[in-house]
Amino acid sequence: MNIAVVGLGLIGGSICKALKANTFHHIMGIDTDHETIRKAIQQGAIDEEITADRLSEANLTIIALYPYAIVEFVKENADKFKKGSIVMDTCGVKGYIVRSCTPVLEEKGVIFIGTHPMAGTEHSGFDYATADLFNKASFIITPAESTPQIAIDLVSTLGACMNFGQVVIATPEQHDANIAYTSQLAHVVSNAYVKSPSLLRADGFSAGSFLDLTRVAYLNEDMWSSLFMCNKEALLFEINSIIKSLSEYRDAMINDDTETLRVLLRNGKELKEKSMEFYGQGRR
Repeated sequence: MNIAVVGLGLIGGSICKALKANTFHHIMGIDTDHETIRKAIQQGAIDEEITADRLSEANLTIIALYPYAIVEFVKENADKFKKGSIVMDTCGVKGYIVRSCTPVLEEKGVIFIGTHPMAGTEHSGFDYATADLFNKASFIITPAESTPQIAIDLVSTLGACMNFGQVVIATPEQHDANIAYTSQLAHVVSNAYVKSPSLLRADGFSAGSFLDLTRVAYLNEDMWSSLFMCNKEALLFEINSIIKSLSEYRDAMINDDTETLRVLLRNGKELKEKSMEFYGQGRR
């Protein structure tokens, strides 16, 4: 199968490397950076470079760009995709993408499927792409109501070929509500946490908890700001929820209310224990 991958950054590059390592598909790459293309060919991540004019040769096109760029690319090249082919994205928000791209491509006889590989690092760019980035990770697929089952099955199989640990089927709305909590809020909190004036006074006083909480503060501000804004309502709900919870801890301490503080801490511990049972013993 001919597969075109648009955008050879961390995710797009890793998809190329995973597919070349585990399948016999012909991988065609598109990227605006010539040095990235050179490295991708040199490392065997892609078989050849193509331009958008050759998208008609692809049975499957994977678009690994920022959210607004995905929609722009689809609209600008809607006439170039092969009729009956599948176009999928890898963006971390799905409602905005699926709503914007599905009708445009359906009109051209092309199937659009939203996906989200739940993997990554604090680094970005092709230099950090690896063939094993997706090992044991979740691969979320968010089909529209009109998406043919055969297309969902093909994309699911592709996820299995890239060694994802599980394939999760969800609506775009379910995805965005969950991802606002499990991913986006964590990045907001981590990024805000490091703004304490104590940050550069803590040398020798930090351990695992500090490293865990601050890891994703090191982020790509262009990508994450667009992801946040595309999922604004769901993320604002989560931000307001944590502000409310933090204010309860703060008020208990202001009022010297040790018992309330103990209850708050115990409740949090019990919820963590319940989540460990729900997701599997020992899973953090």
